[in-house]
Amino acid sequence: MGNPKAQDERFLRKAIAEALRGYGHTSPNPAVGAVIVKHGKILGTGWHQKAGAPHAEIEALHSLKNLKAARGATIYITLEPCSTHGKTPPCTEAIVQAGIARVVYGATDPNPRHAGRAKILLEKSGISVTSGILEKKCASINEAWNVWISKSRPLVIAKAGMSLDGRITSPPGQRWITSKESRADAMRLRSTCDAILVGGETVRADNPKLTVRGIPGARQPIRAIWTKSGNLPSSAHLFTDRHKNKTRVFQGVSLREALRLLAKEGVQSVLIEGGGRTLGEAFDRKLVDRVVFYVAPVIFGGGTPAVGGRGAVSPELGGLLEDVEYQGLGPDIKISGRVIPARQEAIL
Repeated sequence: MGNPKAQDERFLRKAIAEALRGYGHTSPNPAVGAVIVKHGKILGTGWHQKAGAPHAEIEALHSLKNLKAARGATIYITLEPCSTHGKTPPCTEAIVQAGIARVVYGATDPNPRHAGRAKILLEKSGISVTSGILEKKCASINEAWNVWISKSRPLVIAKAGMSLDGRITSPPGQRWITSKESRADAMRLRSTCDAILVGGETVRADNPKLTVRGIPGARQPIRAIWTKSGNLPSSAHLFTDRHKNKTRVFQGVSLREALRLLAKEGVQSVLIEGGGRTLGEAFDRKLVDRVVFYVAPVIFGGGTPAVGGRGAVSPELGGLLEDVEYQGLGPDIKISGRVIPARQEAIL
């Protein structure tokens, strides 16, 4: 039979691959994948495609040529199956009715009202349950959803395209700092987020569109403007283009409050694209969860720094990253990582 744990990890990795097919498209629901296995063979697979659509477990059951094949099988799921009625019936009921003998899931539902409930219900129905397999990997798929549930605010990603000396303003006559490869990657990043946020000065100076371009079928995120003065040009793209109904203006509130208001709209992830003052405020207030910086091999000097604000008051309170990744994009380097939670002590 081989190593049971190794077999569980093998099939759960397949479920993870299924879940990633829906990554960035399921908000406000989590991305989930499921695989049905019997006698060491995969019988069916499924993934949650969008909010309101069948959950991954149901998709996997529907993929079976004969539903009776599910009897005695094992279903591998990246996230604890839902156990309450929402837009769709609970998946725990479907699993029981299908005759599944064993359930293996990676991450526990972070919602305290549901966490661990599926295990209790399934075991009462005589189904064997194993949880915590590849837990960290499964949980990372829905990092934004986890933050939204546990902290009542969106996951915040700080993004900037900059020169080697950390400047986000280019010399007169030069529109772009980073390469076309970096800009294409940034578009893919936009397409996975629920909202893009900039400061009022960015709107006045750059008149950005904040749209997703070059990705067929990609959804358009909400465009958020954080402004103190409210002095914004009515002719700006954000107020006049075909996506104007997706523009939100937050005036006279803190950046933290603006994020909370977006969360109430179901926004689970926010990409802060600047400018330097807005990114500085986000870092000063310890609101940033992830960083994605595109660094071009050019030195400008002067200009606007990518991150302004007051800055860290001590080395220990700086934005130290973990799980750092480096990727070459044309001549540029993409640096991404997660801000270590232990450093999240806000400046008062």
